Amino acid sequence: MIKKIDKTNGKDWALVLGASSGFGGATAIELAKIGYNIFGVHLDRQATLTNVSKIVKAIEMTGQKAEFYNMNAADDFQRNETLDDIQMRLKDTNSGIKVLVHSLAFGSLRPFFGKSPNECMTKAQMEMTLDVMAHSLVYWTQGLVFRNLLKPYAKIFALTSSGSKEVIPYYGAVSAAKCALESHIRQIAMELGYLNVSANAIMAGVTDTPALRKIPNAENMIKIAQSKNPRKRLTTPQDVANIIAGLCSDKLTWVSGGVIHADAGESTTSYIG
Repeated sequence: MIKKIDKTNGKDWALVLGASSGFGGATAIELAKIGYNIFGVHLDRQATLTNVSKIVKAIEMTGQKAEFYNMNAADDFQRNETLDDIQMRLKDTNSGIKVLVHSLAFGSLRPFFGKSPNECMTKAQMEMTLDVMAHSLVYWTQGLVFRNLLKPYAKIFALTSSGSKEVIPYYGAVSAAKCALESHIRQIAMELGYLNVSANAIMAGVTDTPALRKIPNAENMIKIAQSKNPRKRLTTPQDVANIIAGLCSDKLTWVSGGVIHADAGESTTSYIG
């Protein structure tokens, strides 16, 4: 049953896709700290729902509202059902979506070529990876615009990685998705200019998240990143959350259509030592 939302606080909302861990979870909490109510979209089973509860509690501790949806963000029916619910909850209020964060990290990590076809990336796996990690940004944004939920001067952020321009074993499909994601951000920034919407990709440094741990040889990636980073540590989800929250300032509406590095210079450093 859909709960009737309390419409008394009149604050705008942030919609965070992938809100249950990593960048999405940290960003949801940080956006709540600067005054946004949070709609969170996540896909979790019973074993990981405890962490979702912790994030919701942390948001509510700031005095903001938290409404989370446990669903497949790439499913057309579930996406439209969720957006319809958000529209109903915000009906007859002055509130809307002022921030959209795309932090979906679910894709296939397989080589393009192997000893047999069974070891290689399939068409279905390639299409799923790009749909979840890139194209879904477009569909969620369309849904907000067509329902008049995206407020003027809204901010859109998508999490990319250096894999969009580097070759990493088993990362081919995800790399393609990150390239597409950055392209989508540029297109969104151009086409939604009439709403004064700004859209940017955030390229985080190597961060020890559940998504990273799924990449084969992740430990070696962590060691290299720690050696390359000028500050000799990994990027954290909180580092990225702080940057996104800072970019939500009303004074930074002219920053749009680009890739913003959130890595303390890691991606520009070739020296290891």
